[in-house]
Amino acid sequence: MNAAVRISVSSLRAHKRRFAGTFLAVLLGVAFLAGTLVMGDTLRASFDTMFGNATSGTDAVVRSADTITTPGESEGVRQPVDTNLVRTIDETPGVAAAVPNIQGAGQLVGANGKPIGGQGPPTLAGNWIDDPKLNSYQLAEGRAPSKSGEVVVNRGAAETGDLKIGDTTTLRTPDPVKVTVVGLATFGGEDGMAQVTFTGMTQADAEKYLTAKPGEAASIQVRAGPGTSQQELVDALTPVLPKGIEAITGQELAEENNDMISGQFLSLFTTFLLVFSGVALLVATFSIHNTFAIVVAQRTRENALLRALGASRRQVTASTLVEASVVAVAASAAGLAGGIGIAAGLQILFPAIGFPFPEGDLVISGLSMILPLAVGIVVCLGSALLPAVRAGRTAPLAALRETSVDQSGTSRTRAVVGTGLAALAVAVTLTGVIVSPSLWLAGTGALLALAAFVVLGPVASTTAVRVLGSPLDRLRGVTGGLARRNALRSPRRTAATASALMIGVAVVSLFTVFGASLKATMDQTVSRSFAGDVAVSTPSFGAGGSGLSPGLAGAIAERPEVDTAVGLGRGVAEVDGKGRALTVTDPTALARTFDLGKVRGSLRNLGSDGIAITENEADKQGLKTGDTTRLAFTDGKKETFTVRAVYGQSELAGDYVITRDAWAPHRTQDSDTLVAVTFKDGVSAADGKTAVEKVSAAYGNPEVQTRDEYAQSSAGGIDMMLTLIYALLALAVLIALLGIANTLTLAVHERTRELGLLRAVGQTRSQLRAMVRWESVLVAAFGTVGGLGLGGFLGWVLVKASDGASDSAFAFALPPVQLTVVALVGLAAGALAGWRPARRAARLDVLRAIATE
Repeated sequence: MNAAVRISVSSLRAHKRRFAGTFLAVLLGVAFLAGTLVMGDTLRASFDTMFGNATSGTDAVVRSADTITTPGESEGVRQPVDTNLVRTIDETPGVAAAVPNIQGAGQLVGANGKPIGGQGPPTLAGNWIDDPKLNSYQLAEGRAPSKSGEVVVNRGAAETGDLKIGDTTTLRTPDPVKVTVVGLATFGGEDGMAQVTFTGMTQADAEKYLTAKPGEAASIQVRAGPGTSQQELVDALTPVLPKGIEAITGQELAEENNDMISGQFLSLFTTFLLVFSGVALLVATFSIHNTFAIVVAQRTRENALLRALGASRRQVTASTLVEASVVAVAASAAGLAGGIGIAAGLQILFPAIGFPFPEGDLVISGLSMILPLAVGIVVCLGSALLPAVRAGRTAPLAALRETSVDQSGTSRTRAVVGTGLAALAVAVTLTGVIVSPSLWLAGTGALLALAAFVVLGPVASTTAVRVLGSPLDRLRGVTGGLARRNALRSPRRTAATASALMIGVAVVSLFTVFGASLKATMDQTVSRSFAGDVAVSTPSFGAGGSGLSPGLAGAIAERPEVDTAVGLGRGVAEVDGKGRALTVTDPTALARTFDLGKVRGSLRNLGSDGIAITENEADKQGLKTGDTTRLAFTDGKKETFTVRAVYGQSELAGDYVITRDAWAPHRTQDSDTLVAVTFKDGVSAADGKTAVEKVSAAYGNPEVQTRDEYAQSSAGGIDMMLTLIYALLALAVLIALLGIANTLTLAVHERTRELGLLRAVGQTRSQLRAMVRWESVLVAAFGTVGGLGLGGFLGWVLVKASDGASDSAFAFALPPVQLTVVALVGLAAGALAGWRPARRAARLDVLRAIATE
């Protein structure tokens, strides 16, 4: 074993360049993984500290015990508490202070007239709490609001909106309210909590604009007197609280808030990044395996001589694995340092793109270091295992003969196994997509399809390279022909090199196709359901934004150009024990502006005790027109509603529709999510849109869009998602390019004598460079075409599986322009990967190359 180690070390010293690509592939994959883990740990620790600081003075919180959670949302809606409880709490032994905490949605408008935030995180407003220990926000500049119209805003929101103390702006609650900034605040020592914005008003203003009626609050914050612990305070409060109201400790509140961020956003975010780390490491696996396979093939005579001199198979195998271990450990260790650098860079970059990364030192845990190190070593050793075993099987007599051309990739066994895998993949996928819709079956079929592509790659590479390279004979003459023959020499090597790029291109194509399908679905939904001329909406998604004023639709309807204007509000209730979102609207106007499909019953007479539901929900609950169902609202009241209409489509109208009269007794902060407008006959689109914009200007200036513009903006988040995905996948493509470049570099070394002979018989340096570059382009073309085919198939599977698992109808779309760009980028990447090996080949000394053995 010692001899094997010495041979391995001396081989690494003599041939350092051979493993440069492998070293970089492992380094990049480990660095991305380590950076993701360190960033996640740092964010969790920072938010934990921030929430701890923000709630450090709150010893107990009194709030409603029950929540109503609708599908797709993790945070439920709670019933407000009566502010009269403050007097009861104040009289409880151990209580030093108690104040109501009123919270609602409120979006500030910046100095440029555009809303601040709203791109996911909440935009909050509430009463400014004068007790600094009970207030999560601390006054940093200016003063607290003392009269109506004065507000304190968090410093991060003020900087984003270019607002300063003394400025007057608009706060959408959603009714527009003119406010003057009199103070700037911080949250837990930070300018804000990520992109969450906060506006603090007087209690009277908060009750007026954020609650359905005075005397209601989201919760009551309580501070304990000297010598009373948080748990003792909660124990004292619990007996005096009414039924349905609970008290929790301030520590529990901090943990809930932290879990809400860490458990939902951060877990999703880090999982998202870890998936791309996995893709990068998978691509690296192909590159590493190919490198060791080529090195072992090049050292066939050397290994045979070692066997002839007495080395055992085990020693030859061990020497190759020792080389892989040295590269793995060195590259993984360097990757850990690179990962820490990536996390530090993100800590600087995130604030620059609008996502404040909390200040503080990086948190580097043992797991964040050990896991990437172990993964890097396992990936490298696992990739080198088969070549190492192959090296150990080298016969001593192989030293006496020339290396044969590799034909193993075209074996019949490989073709049969690959075809069987492909057939199984198609069967499982079609079952999971068409026969019995299942995301698990569809995902299994997709993985089998990937395996089939990898197994069949060497079999298909010969035909694919001949077809893709056939134009080279005509376009580049002898140079093109030689490039094509070089790519055909080793089908397994060509396929393994192309597979790394194929996976990267396949994932890019998958998300491109899925993104285009989501856009087509949104366009189809709007075109099918929305019969209006323009839509009025606020540019926000997630929990952000404040919505539209419920009075906007009525004001627009009064314009002479307008035939119908209907606002769609949102309510929440439990329907037969399950949380459901309710669409609050004028059902008659809704039917005129939206295509609801076939309607059984009547939407005209819902009244204050009627409800309309979709056909799908009616079938699930066994309801029909005339039946009754029980709704439980957040205010604790339960009422019986009669099903007066069952309609077909629900994409924009929702599954449950009630009138504003029915919702009014249970509403909290009322708002609309959309106002749909149709014009009278003879009114042009331009004139009608201008009229609507004039009315909307007085309601916070929300966006007025045509139907096509509304569909396009509704899908705007998809482009943001794709941009992020492309940026992350660039790492996988970079590793694939390193693999191609490394393979070509090793191939140039392998063909040194051959290249010298070509130069000796008249091939110029430029022709030699072109030959190597075109070989690289052919390999990249094979990987790109395979990736496009696999990505398109997987995109179809994902769309169809999502369609089967969802109530909404998904549309499948292949974007030709984007996929053409992906193909061109893949070919350009191949040319780029071949640039350095081509230059190195052209610099070979002719006489030395001919003399090389």
